[in-house]
Amino acid sequence: MHSVDHMLSLKFFRPVIFAFAASVLLSSCFSRYIISAKQVRKHYAMKDIKPEIRIIKNDTLSLCIASVGADTLPMLLLIHGAPGSLWGYMNLMDDVDLQKQFHIVSVDRVGYGKSRLKKRRFVTSIATQAQALLPVFELNHSDQKVIVLGRSYGAPIAAKMVSLVPDKVKELIMVSPVIDPEKEKFYWFSKWGRNSLIQFFLPGEFNTATAEKYSHADELKKLLPVWQNLEVPTTVIQGGNDWIADPGNIDFARKHIKSKRAQYIFLYNAGHMITYTHSEMIKEMLLRSRLFQDKITSVSVPTGE
Repeated sequence: MHSVDHMLSLKFFRPVIFAFAASVLLSSCFSRYIISAKQVRKHYAMKDIKPEIRIIKNDTLSLCIASVGADTLPMLLLIHGAPGSLWGYMNLMDDVDLQKQFHIVSVDRVGYGKSRLKKRRFVTSIATQAQALLPVFELNHSDQKVIVLGRSYGAPIAAKMVSLVPDKVKELIMVSPVIDPEKEKFYWFSKWGRNSLIQFFLPGEFNTATAEKYSHADELKKLLPVWQNLEVPTTVIQGGNDWIADPGNIDFARKHIKSKRAQYIFLYNAGHMITYTHSEMIKEMLLRSRLFQDKITSVSVPTGE
């Protein structure tokens, strides 16, 4: 009788044990892209300048942002990938030279951190993600246009957002962009991230990223008109050793972005996290752009998609 009970117990717990083990493995694969609250507290414990955290709220939206630098300076808006968080740009927010020149705002996209839209668990629509970020523009009190920097999955969202308010944007910078619908990468462990039992053990950010991944190619196909009509000065930066964003994404950008105001930077030995490994290059680019003022002439912000 005991042996039967033991076998039944094993049969019941085996899927749970497997799900837990799989979730640990999945978490370890992408843990570098998630920064815990404890890590943030430790990072800023001894720093004189700490980002200000605030939540923008309306009837349908809660958007968590971190900002540093006077809001009378031109805004530098930072948009993370998947998984990711606003703290993925700590090195840029901490840079003293950038703090003196920009109102730096890093945002948690909806579905990440404390950012939510209509109590929806996942928001896989690039258009909806972009629309949700527009209230951030109202935080700035300069008369200067905004520089928008999007990394990885955040790059196409940044581009869509820029297409909604081109008169308010000075420059779009896409770093390690995932923009080619034909080059969406799937890994051996990707399918396990969709298992509901495994998702139970995973952080919410990982489940959000999985939902985005499996709808991303279809969402990117909807962006084709955006690339063709993009007139804002645009910089695309891609690494040759990027295992997340296929290096061919830069070729897609060259083919589909019709604007003559676009430039392309291919770093042969760089990986995915260019905003860290090549932070000085990014900084120099931003400070050079700051030398040329570009005032807003139109202040209208669309309210619908």
